Amino acid sequence: MNTKDVWTTLLFIISFFFKQSIANDCVPYRVDDEIIACVCNATYCDGIPDNSPEVPTEGNSYWYVSNKQGLRMKVSEIKFDSCENFDADTTITVDSKKKYQKIIGFGGAFTDATGINIAKLSRATQNQLIRAYYDPKKGSRYTLGRVPIGCTDFSTRIYTYDDVLGDTLLKNFSLAPEDYNYKIPYAKLAIELNPEVLLFAAAWSAPLWMKQFDNNITYLKEEHYETYVNYLIKFLDKYKRNGLDIWGITPSNEPLLGFMINDSNISMTWIPETQANWIANYFGPTLASSPFNKTLLLTYDDNRSKIIEYVETAIKIGGKYIAGIGVHWYQDLIYPVTVVDYIHEKFPDKFILMTEASIFDSIWTSSSKLKSEAWQRGEKYILSIIDYMNHWSVGWVDWNMVLDKTGGPTVTNNKLDAPIIVNPETDEFYKQPLYYAIKHVSRFVDRGSFRISITDNNSVNSTAFLTPSGETVVVLYNGATSTKRIILKDLQKDNKLCLELSPQSMNTLKYK
Repeated sequence: MNTKDVWTTLLFIISFFFKQSIANDCVPYRVDDEIIACVCNATYCDGIPDNSPEVPTEGNSYWYVSNKQGLRMKVSEIKFDSCENFDADTTITVDSKKKYQKIIGFGGAFTDATGINIAKLSRATQNQLIRAYYDPKKGSRYTLGRVPIGCTDFSTRIYTYDDVLGDTLLKNFSLAPEDYNYKIPYAKLAIELNPEVLLFAAAWSAPLWMKQFDNNITYLKEEHYETYVNYLIKFLDKYKRNGLDIWGITPSNEPLLGFMINDSNISMTWIPETQANWIANYFGPTLASSPFNKTLLLTYDDNRSKIIEYVETAIKIGGKYIAGIGVHWYQDLIYPVTVVDYIHEKFPDKFILMTEASIFDSIWTSSSKLKSEAWQRGEKYILSIIDYMNHWSVGWVDWNMVLDKTGGPTVTNNKLDAPIIVNPETDEFYKQPLYYAIKHVSRFVDRGSFRISITDNNSVNSTAFLTPSGETVVVLYNGATSTKRIILKDLQKDNKLCLELSPQSMNTLKYK
């Protein structure tokens, strides 16, 4: 190739990527002929186009589409119409006059694994990745971040903040290198991007010396009830001193996990009566009288299986100190969402927040699994988000925001999937359908939005919101392998939206 040909080729490549950067289109990662993910690096990442106005023109709606065929947040502007000649499969009706719960937000967890994987990338690519989640303009506009207190199964070692045997005065309490290297810096970056971000913390376990063993199950020793309270207060203080306020705290992640796994390092069992009394007589009063009395206390933080029994006991005994209820998604197929409805109906003054979701097993080590399961996993997320929103949850929080291709690192070999996968060898990261499933809601549903009425139908999954700025946001998922023709009728408008939802597609509509 001569010099002229080289320069012609180079200019073509530059022109191509320049056009791509203006369009903000997905740079596809393909397996055979199928788009599996979008590739981002130090200089480019897809997002909402720079020249896209935030508010659609009067009488129009923005329509964002991601689908199995390869579209990712593809935006168009459509007009409200009479839809007289539109042969629809069904009509969906929105009524913004009927309001339900107020939304707090959406987000993910600043686990050790998340931070370790981000740190493997160049500084420019790290910034790109945090923006993908927390940037209010192009990113997912996350407004929540979950912070583990000490290690979890997604750490590379077992640790707490005071592993000195018998240190009841907590003289040796200190944050870990993981906090300074992998949690605090990236949480700070998130808040710099979006000052509305709220952090909530969860403890997996007290230090081992504070616990007792009973038939391979570990409990907090009664003699250390107050010690553990002081341990959690010291955590809040240390994070405050490092520039991070903690909005909410759960004293135990999955308090019933110890009945299912034998690992005293990452679990601490609390039966309902024990934790309720500890909250009522120890943690609740101390937190309320401390400098951190604005930090909200959440209870449960576990799967739906025992939520009724646990929460009824917790609120009966320590309810005046409890602001909300955390729930995880892992047994949702076994225990119906009606148990969440029951909790809301019985305790309407306590908010419900879905605090952890993830999918087991990485698919990035197998091309066949990557091709067959990537979209299916995104579908699970969008359906879960819609379900929780329609049943009183004030938000939806993912687990690890970032993992590597093996689904780690993890100290327990508990391999999982994540919305973003890093590839340090090429200084890239991959945004999977999981990522776009959350973004289809989090990007548009601001804190302070209200869920509003939308009619149920059997062909399309749907939920709707009214934002503080007066915009209506409607989220639709067509899980069928065929196109669905939908009329969207808003009772506050004369005309309608005539929509053809592509097969297996996530759709978000936004209008005044």
